[in-house]
Amino acid sequence: MYYKFSALCLSTLLLTHSSSVLSLEIAEPLDVLPKAAFMVPLAERALFTDIVPVADQGYAIVGERGQIMISSEGNTWQQVKVPVQSLLTAVYFIDEQYGWAVGHDATILHTQDGGQNWQIQQFIPAMDKPLMDVYFFNREQGIAVGAYGMFYTTTDGGANWQSTFHLSLAAAEDQEYLAELAEMDPEAYLLERESVLPHFNRLMVNGQQIYMVGEAGFIALSEDAGNSWQRLEAFYNGSLFDVHRTQQNTLLVAGLRGNLFRSTDDGLSWQNITIPVSASLSSIAEDVNGQLYVTGNAGTLLRSTDDGQSFQYLEQADGRAILNVLPLADRLLLVTESGVRTTSIGKSE
Repeated sequence: MYYKFSALCLSTLLLTHSSSVLSLEIAEPLDVLPKAAFMVPLAERALFTDIVPVADQGYAIVGERGQIMISSEGNTWQQVKVPVQSLLTAVYFIDEQYGWAVGHDATILHTQDGGQNWQIQQFIPAMDKPLMDVYFFNREQGIAVGAYGMFYTTTDGGANWQSTFHLSLAAAEDQEYLAELAEMDPEAYLLERESVLPHFNRLMVNGQQIYMVGEAGFIALSEDAGNSWQRLEAFYNGSLFDVHRTQQNTLLVAGLRGNLFRSTDDGLSWQNITIPVSASLSSIAEDVNGQLYVTGNAGTLLRSTDDGQSFQYLEQADGRAILNVLPLADRLLLVTESGVRTTSIGKSE
């Protein structure tokens, strides 16, 4: 199954010069029609992959079989109608009304009413590839990324999405090869470039600056809102599933088999942080007081009070994979492989 562990681990489990850009319009295949997600009792006990605030109006979660739920306070959840049954992997709201969700079948969904209703902007099951993350700078300009180097951009709120290829995101040897192939055989170039990029798992945006991480130690940096990219030197050969910049400007990245890395020089060098678990790590979050939380498989929940230099293990009784966490003032909202739940900060349930 695609969703056995973290949604960001799905790409690994399943698919176990300056930037050169080419944009193509992607047409939706006409032979496969989407089916609406089932409205089910106890939907809050399903597998969920991501949780985000909806401005100051509440919270939204997304997960398996196209399920989306919203809540005003994080305790009671309402399932909403969704026009697809694809596993959803990420959700993002730019304000209290406009939001987007992405997932398998290259799905992109959009809401203009705070998550009450969702419309399809993109659905391409024939590609058999998941989108893994989505971010919008404003109501018009956005990015969605995923497996096999999928990289989509929009400048009109998602009414149109363009598939964009950045040569600079390929490995150095592949950049040279593709540049030569583009001159010699443009048709072969278009085919070959589909196989040279890694899976893109997560975006971390700070103003115009974007860090992106993915499989095989991939990490890249854009200083201009994703228009051009620099692939950074790899420091780990396993997949990375999240990246976070702390309030003290430290970078943290998390990946397979309990690998957690810390950088205090904007990614020029990295320190492997020793943690008390070896489970794959799926997400990093920070509360208003600067406490850091890392989640992962086998009920992994870690906390740091020293800017990521060390982590304490917060034991969770059920051992279920925790795919994401949203810290609130006095509690954590956790989305897991068996539903959404709340735990008090510093305590376990």
